[in-house]
Amino acid sequence: MILLVIVTLVLSRLVILQLVQAADLKARGIERRTTDKSLLPERGTIYDAQGHVLAQSIPVKQIVADPKTLSNLINNKQYKKTKEDVAKQLGTILAIKPQDILDKLDKKDLSWISLAHQVDVSKADEIMALKIPGVGFDEEEKRVYPMGNFAASALGIVNLEGHGVEGVESYYDKALFGIPGFKSQEQDTKDRSILDALHQIDPTRPGNNVALTLDSTIQYLVEQQLNELQQATKANSVTILAMDPKTGRILGMGSRPTFDPTEYAKAAPDARRNLSIGMSYEPGSTFKIITGSAALEEGTIHPSDTFKDEGFLVIPPRKITNWDSDQKPHGNPTFTKGMQLSSNVVLAQVGMKLGKESFYTYLSAFGFGSKTGIDISGEESGLLLPLDKVRDIDLATMSFGQTNSVTPIQLLSAISAVANGGTLYRPYIVDKIMAPDGQLVQQQKPTAVRQVITKATATQMTEILKQVVSDGTGGLAKIPGISVAGKTGTAQKVDPKTGQYSPTDFIASFAAYAPAEDPKIAVLVIIDSPKEGGSHQGGTLGGPRAKAIIEGALQYYGFPVASGTESTVTISPGDSAVRPSPKPVIPERSPVSGEVVIPDLTGMTMRQVGDLLAKSELHFNFTGSGLVNQQTPQAGKVVVKGTTIDIKFASMNAVNP
Repeated sequence: MILLVIVTLVLSRLVILQLVQAADLKARGIERRTTDKSLLPERGTIYDAQGHVLAQSIPVKQIVADPKTLSNLINNKQYKKTKEDVAKQLGTILAIKPQDILDKLDKKDLSWISLAHQVDVSKADEIMALKIPGVGFDEEEKRVYPMGNFAASALGIVNLEGHGVEGVESYYDKALFGIPGFKSQEQDTKDRSILDALHQIDPTRPGNNVALTLDSTIQYLVEQQLNELQQATKANSVTILAMDPKTGRILGMGSRPTFDPTEYAKAAPDARRNLSIGMSYEPGSTFKIITGSAALEEGTIHPSDTFKDEGFLVIPPRKITNWDSDQKPHGNPTFTKGMQLSSNVVLAQVGMKLGKESFYTYLSAFGFGSKTGIDISGEESGLLLPLDKVRDIDLATMSFGQTNSVTPIQLLSAISAVANGGTLYRPYIVDKIMAPDGQLVQQQKPTAVRQVITKATATQMTEILKQVVSDGTGGLAKIPGISVAGKTGTAQKVDPKTGQYSPTDFIASFAAYAPAEDPKIAVLVIIDSPKEGGSHQGGTLGGPRAKAIIEGALQYYGFPVASGTESTVTISPGDSAVRPSPKPVIPERSPVSGEVVIPDLTGMTMRQVGDLLAKSELHFNFTGSGLVNQQTPQAGKVVVKGTTIDIKFASMNAVNP
């Protein structure tokens, strides 16, 4: 009876295991022989305003190894090569020291280890052809930036995990990253049907694409001037920022030193800083625009009010001087003349008249002391001396751009408020977000923060700034036929050793917008500690650079002359009135996939060139102004899409002699 009971229990248990719980137990067994692996989604693409690709992801491989399996096979003489041989073969292909690979392969207790990330597919195929046991690959993506260091600090970087950690890549990481998936990998089973039923692959969802407000044509202008300024001045850093003053759209942004975001690990940390939003500095005389606008708005002064300027002003415990005090006193200039001369003495008196409470009200209204909210990671807020700590001498020096520190994006946003009639806009760099299928997900719109000054005050200040360019320190920014409003700045830097302002170390800057009556672009140029170039003055160093960018941008926009004049290329006396036109192109050969034939650009305006090359997925660098005179490579050449064409613009007489 006892034996019968035992047999019955055993049989009952077998029935339960083999019939009732069979499917569940088989599934659990398969789960033990499988591993779930997370799949990274395809990261979205970043485009400029013309549709050029600025950042995209390409498929690459992660090379992995199973040191335990490899060691066992070598020890059992089932694989004839040594680990040293394997390390040497892999090191040659991967450009990694063989000893570094050998150190990883010697960890024979591990069943998985990563040997190299982001390996080109061709190199991975070469490794797989070696058929080394225990060596395989996993799928990865590599973030690449086809235009190199073009707008590098604005774009930012992406880490090995596929997430943005700086710049636009970081701020919009959630939109660009997508939704991860996973898959189950079987180790050893023949029952594929159950495996597939229980472990379906959960596919990834690619990230959205992002279109920036950055315009490649204007960004090229910025990049050219950055390179030339850095080379000419050997400055610690050079920063240029361009924006649409009526909307807050960022049109161009860059700095030197710079880096290639595709190879960001090779760059020094300072080279990766976006100085346009992360540099805090004492702005110097460009800040006089803010002081003057506040005083005019309050009715504290009028443009025709006169001020005593002997070249110095004593406000204990300091003696304030002008940049040209060693040359001559200014006598009794009006406020307008004081701005033209960039007089510290005049602006110190304006600030004292305004008073610290009113002054700080306008500082806050213009956005100083707080972040602008621009949609890029890494923005700083600048630094204002606490109101209760402000002495008379502090108020005086603040008035001409010392004591308080600002960021370039704060200052240009504030100056743009003066340019557009008094409204402060939140600056932004992303125009829209699009789904992978092209559907619009989000469209950015200009955001007005507040009305800071009246239109009447803004008009008054614009008229004064026009005279700074036409008759004052900003003369090198003059553009024939264009009314330019601008202000120079030459700020002494504090010597960290003495805590006093250095007599030899300066930050030179220049801010301008044009056409003054209906501005299309505002530009800020900053040169930190110029060492060469024969000058440290903002007007001398920054004026011509701002002029080049504004002139090129207005021509690109179709405004080669002042407002109210027909939008055509100016014909100088002696120029031919017959405008040349492009000729039909005979390609040197038929282009294959990914290639394009270079068109004939002769006689085109900058805007026409930009539109045509954008459609052909080509880029361009240019010099001069007017109509296309020369191009390299020549029309008819077959090149890879994304190639940069060098173009020279000239007057119609030079184009058609």
